[in-house]
Amino acid sequence: MIEAILHGFILAFGLILPLGVQNVFVFNQGAVQPQFRRALPVIVTAAICDTLLITLAVLGVSVVVLEYVWLKAILLTAGFLFLIYMGFVTWRSKPESKEQTAIVSFTPKKQMVFAMSVSLLNPHAILDTIGVIGTSSLKYAGNEKAAFAAMCILVSWAWFMGLGIAGRITGKMDKSERLLMVLNKVSAIVMWGTAIYIGCSLII
Repeated sequence: MIEAILHGFILAFGLILPLGVQNVFVFNQGAVQPQFRRALPVIVTAAICDTLLITLAVLGVSVVVLEYVWLKAILLTAGFLFLIYMGFVTWRSKPESKEQTAIVSFTPKKQMVFAMSVSLLNPHAILDTIGVIGTSSLKYAGNEKAAFAAMCILVSWAWFMGLGIAGRITGKMDKSERLLMVLNKVSAIVMWGTAIYIGCSLII
């Protein structure tokens, strides 16, 4: 049991740590929202999406779904187009005042839709979850498999909550709003980079 828990912790932390669209967007929202609670929609949505992917991977359902080439192509194409579009929108975003920025204008609904899109249409997230977490879970059964999955999910929730808090602290320290401009540019670049990766996956 302990081995499964430690394995889940190390594996999930290693997969979620690298800079990606999900991480950048959650951090960005934490930084630009006037109150931390207003960034909770994106934090909770990202964590729920990860929970869904991890659960499906451990149960083996996601592997069956992605065996359909046409379905995978549709998901990747939608992700590619969405990230290209959002990259341009984010790159052109400019803070207008302390109370209003282009990213702050994301309503809770828009936050959740975007978080779902970059989570469920992101090939990195899907392939990492299925290929790594799903495969790793095969060595466990019963309570050990449940403990492994639970730890992976717990790490995901703690990580996104921590990102949101770190973003809020950073946002409070940035009085000139220059950092928010930089965050917008970084977010856009990460989105475009992920889109290029998806595009290559569709061509190859």
